[in-house]
Amino acid sequence: MTARFVNLDRQTPMSLPCDLRDWLPAEHIVHFILDAIEQLPLNHFHVNARGTGSAQYPPAMMLTLLIYSYATGRFGSRTIEAATHGDVAGRYLCANPHPDRDSICTFRTANEPAFVAAFTQICLGAACFK
Repeated sequence: MTARFVNLDRQTPMSLPCDLRDWLPAEHIVHFILDAIEQLPLNHFHVNARGTGSAQYPPAMMLTLLIYSYATGRFGSRTIEAATHGDVAGRYLCANPHPDRDSICTFRTANEPAFVAAFTQICLGAACFK
């Protein structure tokens, strides 16, 4: 008897769901991180108060991206940038924009103490739920 295989047709257009949230199960870690970030005060994160240059990414989005990336083993800014393109959860939490590696690195460097404090607080909160 011959083996039967699932037909793989990569030539036919593959439509994605209209909403990326449909791709993430309710128990996905990205939901926990987004909820946790909403509880944190973010007014101490450095932003360009002069208003010069290109529009900035919101500190909440950048912090969420960094915490999700660290929690999933991504530490380099190039790897994190790539995740906003290829990882459904990364794309979802950025709401589809893709911060470049320089923006990621600059945010992380400028806000290192606040990032470490937020990351620690979220990790401790996650430990309480186990």
